[in-house]
Parts: sequence; structure tokens; C-alpha cells
Amino acid sequence: MPPQTQSILVIEDDPAVAEALVEGIGTEGYQVHWEATGTSGVAYARERSPHLVVLDVRLPDGSGFDFCREMRQLGLRQPILMLTVQSDEVDKVLGLEMGADDYLTKPYRLRELIARIRSLLRRAYGELSSVEADVLYAGDVTIDRTRGSVARDGRALNLTPTEFRLLVFLAQHPGQVFSRAQLIENVWGSDAEFYDDKTVSVHIRRLREKIEAEPSDPSLVLTVPGLGYRLAT
Repeated sequence: MPPQTQSILVIEDDPAVAEALVEGIGTEGYQVHWEATGTSGVAYARERSPHLVVLDVRLPDGSGFDFCREMRQLGLRQPILMLTVQSDEVDKVLGLEMGADDYLTKPYRLRELIARIRSLLRRAYGELSSVEADVLYAGDVTIDRTRGSVARDGRALNLTPTEFRLLVFLAQHPGQVFSRAQLIENVWGSDAEFYDDKTVSVHIRRLREKIEAEPSDPSLVLTVPGLGYRLAT
């Protein structure tokens, strides 16, 4: 999917920062739209379904974390890249737990921002759209790689692109144990340098919350102490 056909929503309250983001991202060929508040940004995302959302944590009408969670609760699955002025690990983990796919700490270089955007778009729409027709199973969960959908007993489960890729990879290797480093290498691929063990842990937790009957006592995505994770056979 060429950049000209991909739309990006920027939710940022500072006009100067927003203008720089719109211009910088736009020079790469993407269609960029700006909203100054979380409320208007969520409304736009719901109505227009942009391919990716760049979301600032500090907004005049609330926390970006809350707006991120709201978008996920509304069933919006596009990648969300959060921007924060803090380097605190708590903020980073919180953003991932609210449903974000990635985060970037201010100040940042435009080149790194563009690299993160390309990475998220490639994982969400590039590689997933090219896989052959295939259906995988994880217990009573059905994974349709062609449609990019997951369901249990006919009920759709709302996974983000990263959660979907993680589940697909585990389902392709049932019973095999993978360390966090191996999951980063195989699920995040060439973009692995941007991510760490905490990223994997948060995504595993979020995945369990969506596919497990009892997330606190998982029966599908299992932890192998000292080694990593595996999908139950």
C-alpha cells in the first residue's frame, strides 16, 4: 500500500508541534489530518477510520491514555503511536496497556518518528495483507489470516494488528517455547531494535485478556518460567 493511499490522524493540542508533524509526515507522501483535542480526534477516527493515529499523551480535554483506551473500546483497530514528554517506564507500559502499539518520547527526531510510522503501517497492512488464505486455531479460538480476524464461538475478538501477529506466530508453532527476544525477532522483525522485553510482556497480557476465558489463569498462551511463552497444544 503506497503512502499516498494511507491516511494518518495526528491528535496534538500544540499548534506549532502539530504543524511540524503534519508537514514532516506529509513530506513522506502520507495524507495527514490534525485534531487538537482527544474528543474530536476520537470522533474523527471513528468516522473516517485513518490507517494510523499519532496520539499525544497530554491533551487539554483529558489524558491520551484514556482516549487510546476509548478508541480500542469502540473497536478501532488501527495502530496507535503515542507521544509522551516523559521517559518514565511506567508511562510507556501504561500506554501499551491502554491499547497503544508503540510510543515515542519527546524530544524525538522526525526520522525516527517516520521509521516508527512505517514500521506500524507495514505490520498492520503490508505483511498481513499478503499472506495466503489460511485458518489457524488456538483452542476454541479461530484465526483467519486472510481477513485478519479472530473469533471464539462465532463472536469476533477485537485484536490490534500487533496482537494479531503475535497470536498468528504462536498458533503457527503450537507447543513451541519462545523467549521474549525470539518473539521480538519474529513478530516485530526488522523493527526489533525499537522494542524490549516489557513490550512483549504487555502485549502478551493484552492478548490473554482478549482470548482467554480466564486471563488470570490462562489456558492458551502459557508462561514457561525462565524460558518464555508457548501456545497450548
